[in-house]
Amino acid sequence: MSDITNEIKKRRTFAIISHPDAGKTTLTEKFLLYGGAINQAGSVKGKATAKHAVSDWMEIEKERGISVTSSVLQFNYGGYCINILDTPGHQDFSEDTYRTLMAADSAVMVIDASKGVEAQTRKLFKVCVMRHIPIFTFINKMDREARDTFELLDDIEKELGITTCPVNWPIGSGKAFKGVYDRAKKEVELFSDTKKGTAMGEVQMVPIDAPETEKLIGADAKKILADEIELLDGASAEFDQELVDKGQLSPVFFGSALTNFGVETFLKHFLKMTTSPLPRMSDKGEIDPMEEKDFSAFVFKIQANMNKAHRDRIAFMRICSGEFEAGMNVYHVQGGKEIRLSQPQQMMASERKMITKAYGGDIIGVFDPGIFSIGDTLTTSKEKFAYEGIPTFAPEHFARVRQVDTMKRKQFVKGINQIAQEGAIQIFQEYNTGMEEIIVGVVGVLQFDVLKYRLNNEYNVEIRLENLPYEYIRWIENEDVDMDHLSGTSDMKKIKDLKDRPLLLFAHEWSIRMTEERNKGLILSEFGRS
Repeated sequence: MSDITNEIKKRRTFAIISHPDAGKTTLTEKFLLYGGAINQAGSVKGKATAKHAVSDWMEIEKERGISVTSSVLQFNYGGYCINILDTPGHQDFSEDTYRTLMAADSAVMVIDASKGVEAQTRKLFKVCVMRHIPIFTFINKMDREARDTFELLDDIEKELGITTCPVNWPIGSGKAFKGVYDRAKKEVELFSDTKKGTAMGEVQMVPIDAPETEKLIGADAKKILADEIELLDGASAEFDQELVDKGQLSPVFFGSALTNFGVETFLKHFLKMTTSPLPRMSDKGEIDPMEEKDFSAFVFKIQANMNKAHRDRIAFMRICSGEFEAGMNVYHVQGGKEIRLSQPQQMMASERKMITKAYGGDIIGVFDPGIFSIGDTLTTSKEKFAYEGIPTFAPEHFARVRQVDTMKRKQFVKGINQIAQEGAIQIFQEYNTGMEEIIVGVVGVLQFDVLKYRLNNEYNVEIRLENLPYEYIRWIENEDVDMDHLSGTSDMKKIKDLKDRPLLLFAHEWSIRMTEERNKGLILSEFGRS
């Protein structure tokens, strides 16, 4: 048993969250470079090295230089086994992103030094707060002109309502960016050229009060740094590991992922400040990976057609306890029967490697013959417990979808259902009709493009989308609601989901309150239950 516990102790599983273009994919690649998983990091835009980022696999991602689906990457570094969940960061991310955060034990928030906190970061941050997971901040792009450092910290505290504690401090920004000052060691860390970020480069550590420091960074920079540190020591929060664990204090680091400045420093500190896999809630109480010997896992993502030649479906699961062995039999709690987990694999974007063993904290993909749903629990425990379900997040954009060629009805229904099962889109129908008219709801607009692209590419079906004016959706909690006699507003639409549950769409927020007032006892909810 102790071998398994030791393996689990080495695991660190975290998600990287950020706004579009803050440099998240680049940072992920640099981690892989330090972990020896890749030899040369390919710039995402691929201009300098004409490579695609390793963590992007769908054609649409390579074309646009963005991450659309969440990738799972694993590498080893400094005696740790690290699982990174790389979430989409573009404006129009999907529900996938929210769910991925359910599988992580901590989150790394990447912020652009010239822009500060942006809209998408706020949304993702809310999910982290909901789960009380530790949040680490990496302020990126210090090699470009940045906002005032104190302003950036203030922005994080005000916008996200979390206290910050800078672990290191930048020396200049833009062309004048020399390196960072380590507050605990009282040393200046200087970086040498990293050949456009493709090599690791040299790091030089010099005590702040050493005579050569002034020569290395310049008298002006040293004076500014001394003043800022004095101000910081007086004003910033002390580092407190307990508050970090509760998600109430975010350690802040500075650097440039593109040029590798500060990336390894961040990685080393991060590994020291994070814990091994955390206990999870189930219907039988908390399951602690350090005590639970049996294997258990939950499905947080399903991805179809990752390989066009094979028409396959992969269920991604987070192992919460015990040891996984290829071909093992496990109990599928929701399906109520034993199944064999076949073709287990770990992903490096679209490159898969078959695995024989995995441990609590790891993320694996197994072949799904169409039996898994998001939130399902698998276990070898006699207790047959189920992990807490994953909430269904409310879509904010809606469109009516029709196929162009009516002869391809079968492919259309199959494709749209399959993509819905993956959780990228949610499908609804008009309240009193069948499948002829389908309404699709998405969390981010780009998912409409992805839907169009994938139906065409994977199912050979062309569709027309007609955008609908609705922005708010509410699930009806009442069991016995009479939909026909429900009194609503003119901008309200009655719909149902695939399980025939009634829902309401609204164009304005005030209509929700009006409808509740007009129908005494009506209970509307923002989250659905999967």
